[in-house]
Amino acid sequence: MLKYIARRLIIMIPELLIISFIVFVIMQAAPGDFLDMYRLDPSVSQQFLQKMEKELGLDKPWIVQYGIWLKNVLKGDFGYSFYYRRPVSTLIWERVFATVILSVSSLAFQWILGIIVGVFSALKKYSIWDKILTVVAFSGIALPGFFLAILLLFIAAKTGWFPIAGMVSVNHSQMSTWERFKDIASHLVLPTIALGFGGFASLMRYMRGSLLDVLNEDYVEFARAKGMPERVVIYKHALRNAINPMITFLGFSISSVLGGAVIIENIFAWPGMGRLIYQALLQQDIYIVMASAVISAVMLVIGNLVADILLAAVDPRVRFE
Repeated sequence: MLKYIARRLIIMIPELLIISFIVFVIMQAAPGDFLDMYRLDPSVSQQFLQKMEKELGLDKPWIVQYGIWLKNVLKGDFGYSFYYRRPVSTLIWERVFATVILSVSSLAFQWILGIIVGVFSALKKYSIWDKILTVVAFSGIALPGFFLAILLLFIAAKTGWFPIAGMVSVNHSQMSTWERFKDIASHLVLPTIALGFGGFASLMRYMRGSLLDVLNEDYVEFARAKGMPERVVIYKHALRNAINPMITFLGFSISSVLGGAVIIENIFAWPGMGRLIYQALLQQDIYIVMASAVISAVMLVIGNLVADILLAAVDPRVRFE
């Protein structure tokens, strides 16, 4: 197992290099750069622009810029934000907490509810509940996340049930610890649903189909024929084997949550990395985009590694040589 994990971590190095190079090339292929906003201002002199180009390193060929960035990353320096005039690592670190709690709550919403509802739908096959949940699932798969977010904002604004923006209330600093926890939790409800509903709908359908396939296996029929209680057959034998294919989706879920958060965080004014990345893309603040791409790639690789380890833990047939 340790050799397998070490091999996966070593393979991650060329993967990250290739991903970072592709992202850098794409950013360079986009027309203009960060200084375009100054070039459009007639009051900005040519001398000032040349000074800024030299200071930001934009006067060098793009391959040299990439080499310098990569060399600094190996030293733990992710570069300097053109817009904020601050180190990228500091900016990202300030936003990590907000993105992490939104991502964790969204993943928990997707997986816990998806598995429970999927199992219920499979056990109630072709019933009215199964049909209702199927409609809900297909609606969740078809409905774009940003549209659901706007719809939730409209409902919250009309009813006042949940806060519509931000991560905390204005008087958050004056609250007790328990009140602060409830305050953040209430702000977390809408972005969690908007970010996780599509994933929940997909997982629910996968869980339903996987459990129905397993329930038709010969060993399940054999267990029933032996007189084993239905509860034991379903929850001890069938469910465990039905979950195995689902675990492979875990790795993709972790990385896709960060991608979806870019849009959802902007709609709900959630102060996480998603808003920072979106603003960096608009302003062509290239080193923030590069750092976020590397973090997203690391999350994808680690997510898949965790999924493989969990698969080996729940399925004794899987062995890492």
